[in-house]
Amino acid sequence: MKRLLSIEFQKIQKNRASKILVITYFVLLSLISLIASLKFTIGSLEINIAEQGIFNFPYIWHFNTYAASLFKLFLAVVIVSMMANEYTYGTLKQNLIDGLSKKEFILSKFYVVISFALASTVFVFIMTLLLGYSFSSYTEIAIVFSDLEYLLAYFIKLVGFFSFCLFLGILVKRSAFALGFLVAWFFVEKITYGFIKFNLLNGTYKTKNFADTIIQYFPLESMSNLIKEPISRLNAVKSIENALGGSENIKIYAVQFSDIAIVSTWIVIFILTSFYILRKRDL
Repeated sequence: MKRLLSIEFQKIQKNRASKILVITYFVLLSLISLIASLKFTIGSLEINIAEQGIFNFPYIWHFNTYAASLFKLFLAVVIVSMMANEYTYGTLKQNLIDGLSKKEFILSKFYVVISFALASTVFVFIMTLLLGYSFSSYTEIAIVFSDLEYLLAYFIKLVGFFSFCLFLGILVKRSAFALGFLVAWFFVEKITYGFIKFNLLNGTYKTKNFADTIIQYFPLESMSNLIKEPISRLNAVKSIENALGGSENIKIYAVQFSDIAIVSTWIVIFILTSFYILRKRDL
């Protein structure tokens, strides 16, 4: 494992664009802390974001992991480019000539995926502790370290998304086309959901439940479901919804084991399929 990772990180280190994207990614993650300084006014009401409880333990674990996951595309570009460069510069063929098996090659890429996801998770963990202890009204150990399942969900989400990007990089061979396919697949899932919800069974309430059940098994949607949006949990948002006559929020925000199982299954599918494509393809 150490040898394979060493080979991959040497390739990334020699790629200036990849280094810039990785650095940019972690810089953007650190900028989440700037949210504490945001203030805005609605009519005569001035709202200070930090005072709304987003940095309170344990809510901050939910908020930070959700916010951090929005920047995952930066590392996704690195992973797709990393795979595309193997074909462009012939390093894949050279690695195989030098004695690296196709299985080891796929494992080396997957180790990079795990390393990026783990590094990002550790970074978010440290940043969350620093922000929480700086702004949270609750600093008891039992409260601080509750809801850590959001970190696990964040890690699984990144591994799943990066594995998908790795699969696309191997399938398409060109980074631009692979990223284009990723965007296209996002719309395929949304269109499929809309078709099932509004057309397949004539838009009844039963159809909505059926559509929600089906779409949760799609790769991008299942990854999205790991960490639900946290904003509607805030008291200020609930107050605004109530003032506008909104219905009571019954969304389940907790990390669900079923969602973890679905994404984990997709990870296995992406990696095994990537290996199958590489094994069958004439290099």
